[in-house]
Parts: sequence; C-alpha cells; structure tokens
Amino acid sequence: MWRVIIAILAALAIAVVVVVFNANSTVNKPLNIDTATLYTIKPGKSYNHLLSDFKKRGYINSRFSYRLHAKLNPTQVRLKAGTFEFQPNMSMIELLGLVQSGMEYQFKITFVEGSTFKEWLLQLANTPYIKQTLDGKTPLDIVQSIDATVKHPEGLFFPSTYQYVAHTSDIDILKQAFKKMQVELQSSWENKQPKLPYKSPYEALIMASLIEKETGQVFEQPIIAAVFINRLAKKMRLQTDPTIIYGLGDRYTGDITYANIREKTAYNTYRIDGMPPTPIAMPGKSAIEASLNPAESKYLYFVSKGNGEHHFSTTLREHNNAVNKYIRGK
Repeated sequence: MWRVIIAILAALAIAVVVVVFNANSTVNKPLNIDTATLYTIKPGKSYNHLLSDFKKRGYINSRFSYRLHAKLNPTQVRLKAGTFEFQPNMSMIELLGLVQSGMEYQFKITFVEGSTFKEWLLQLANTPYIKQTLDGKTPLDIVQSIDATVKHPEGLFFPSTYQYVAHTSDIDILKQAFKKMQVELQSSWENKQPKLPYKSPYEALIMASLIEKETGQVFEQPIIAAVFINRLAKKMRLQTDPTIIYGLGDRYTGDITYANIREKTAYNTYRIDGMPPTPIAMPGKSAIEASLNPAESKYLYFVSKGNGEHHFSTTLREHNNAVNKYIRGK
C-alpha cells in the first residue's frame, strides 16, 4: 500500500516538475510576433487581460503556461502603463522586462526651418499619439501657457526633431521647442558681432525669420543678413516678399500682385519702415547665426536666379539689370 502511495506521490512530483519546466520553457520561447509592433497598456490593465488579448492576436497559443509562471513569479508580471514596441521573436520574459522598465516607445516629430506657427499647429493636430489640448486656444492663450514675454507665438519655437512618448500633449512639445529656441538664441546673442541694429534678441529673431524665408542656401544667409542690415542703416525699406505673404495670411493665393505690394499691412516691408513687428516663421540655427554675424558686404539688393540662389548688387542699376536677366528674361 505504502509503495503505491509513494509511487503516486512520486509521479505527481514528476508531473509538477514537468509542468513547471514546460511553463518556464514557454515564457522564454519567442512569441508569435512577426513584425515590430506598438502596443499600449492602459492604466489598471492586468496580466490576465494581457494574456487574453495576446491569445486573440495570436501572439500565444495557450494561456496556461503563462498563468502558471505568473503564480510562481508574481513580481515578474506587474505591468506598467504605456506604449511599448514589441520586437519580432521577443519572449514573454523579454516583453515583461521591457514593460517593467517603463521604457516607452519614443515617437518623433520634425519641424522644418521656415515653417510657420500655423503649420506647426496643423502638424501637431495630425500627428498620432499626441494629446490634443490646443483646440480653441488663441495664440495669446498659447504664449501665456509657455510663459513667453511676447504676445505672438510666431518664431518662438526652434525647428528640430523632438521625441515624445504616447499621449504627450501638444503644449508640452511646444514648451520643449520654446526652451530650445531660448537656449539657441541666447547662445548666438552672446557671440554676436558689435554694432548690430538690434535692441534685443527678439529683434534678431525677427531678422532671422526674414533671412530664413528668403533663402534655403545656408552659405547665402550671412549675405542676405548683410543686405537687410545695410538697408536699415541707409533708412531704406527692406522690401522682402515673404513679409507681404505673411501679412496677407489666408488671403494669399500663390502669386504676389501689384495690389498686394501696395497694400499696407503690419508686415509688408514694401510699405512699412524697418522690420515687421514679429517674426514671420521659425528660423533655424544658421539663420539666427547669420542675423547676428552678417557677412562684410556693401550689397543693397538681391534677386533670385531661379536655381535656389541669388544675384547680389550694390547699385540699383546693377540690380535692375539682374532683374531683367533673371526675372524678365531680357
């Protein structure tokens, strides 16, 4: 009798060992994940809910071994909320380690030099995994929420690539870009040339935005800066087309008309003296540097050559000849 009982107990012990061994083996085997997959674990989601969802998705064939592992190792199955990237052939042990580490997937959003605040808002609204909080907010509401000292948001945010985790708010991304612009602008301001026509870093930022919109060629930016500064010194109007476009706003149709040139807006530098009241775009680092370290030049005019570059002139006669050549085709 005792032999039978001992044999049964031994068999049960062996069975338990086998089951536990299989469970440990299963959680270390690759899951049925074929491609890199973003997966969101919501707050309060349990490990059992995770297994049920994995079974529906086909990541696992059975929940038994995974549940048994959880019973034996409860600290290994505590979940943290977030959005994670599961890699192909990742095991459950590796997956749980990733989740418990809290290393959420880093999304990226890139804002390009010369883009406007309106374009930034549209990009933020159309980018996935960003929490939308700016709908219905006025520009003044936004600048107040980032603790800016000016009343208009244009030009305040540094164009670059920013990383964020899922459900980061749009205003938090703007705060990152605002702080980055403050750092970059102050750094350039501290290393500026003497005798520049700016009373503050903000005025340099305005100039940088004009430079950014006039040329995409970095090597030309210090020369463009010199032209604008030379014109200011001679009390000449800047007469830069991008300010017309910015002043028209949604009324701009794609072509600048004679009526547009004659229309007096707060930004039209054909009709106002000096610089516009605010930046007209988000300038990048090279444009900021150019505004504060212009080239040594006597140029007063420039015209597009049609290839992305410009012809620069010191006299109106030379400029008119260049306009005839490059614009009018004479």
